[in-house]
Amino acid sequence: MALSAAGVGAVSGCGSEKEANPQVEQAAQRARQVASAWDGSQAAALWRAGYHPVEQAVQLPRGGLHNKADKRAYQTRNFVLRGDLPATGPKNGQVAWASGKSLTQPLIAANAAYKTLAQARIDGPHLAVTGARLGTMTLATTRGPATVPAWLFTLQGYTSPLKRAAVSPSSSPRSPIKAAHDLPDSQLAPLGRLIQLAADGRSLTVVAYHGACDDGPAVKVLETGGSVVLSASIQHPDESNCTAQKQEKQVTVELDHPMGNRILLDAYTGGPVVHREAPGRD
Repeated sequence: MALSAAGVGAVSGCGSEKEANPQVEQAAQRARQVASAWDGSQAAALWRAGYHPVEQAVQLPRGGLHNKADKRAYQTRNFVLRGDLPATGPKNGQVAWASGKSLTQPLIAANAAYKTLAQARIDGPHLAVTGARLGTMTLATTRGPATVPAWLFTLQGYTSPLKRAAVSPSSSPRSPIKAAHDLPDSQLAPLGRLIQLAADGRSLTVVAYHGACDDGPAVKVLETGGSVVLSASIQHPDESNCTAQKQEKQVTVELDHPMGNRILLDAYTGGPVVHREAPGRD
């Protein structure tokens, strides 16, 4: 199975090849234990019944942002409010899938949604919001594309709105297996967030962590009928006089089979790898 890493250097390996190294086999055994614990569990049923997006909750105006200044303002979350936002709205909203199934979720207020966009107050380029109305948007989720309530923010200078999902993801269920705190990070380390899932479901990108004095992260994958378990580790960590810096690297993992409705799991934590909004725009 081919693995690759975004940025300088690439990681390759195989999730199914037989490993002779006892430490590697210990990590592989942990991945199998995680897959087995989730297979047929109540946690798996709860996860599959929830709303779990696999892409950003924000969609830019049709055609994208006009120029570098506006793109910079968006990246730095530098927004200003030059109008009124709806003070009231429905308490709940419906997330709907093409299958006909739906889920009721609490609605995020317009002002709260705006604050997730506007987290900076700095000099320089900014985007001006002049108003908002409640509408819908389509987001990719673990259950396929979903129509979700969204706040449609009017931007000064744009003819189409910036959309922000007006409902939050479902909470992750409690994992049926405890985290593997007893393994060193050279064997098994926690993953960060899910960045994206390819449209064809055959690859996904996650954030993996490493330090300043190592060869970067590696991510191996175990595919089963019900889950995809990712095992992250740090390659050749240097434990000498090295500064303790936690660095992120985006790693793209190729799958043998489309993701489908399988659950993406972290072998270290034993829980799902979820998509979260990053401090900066990915």
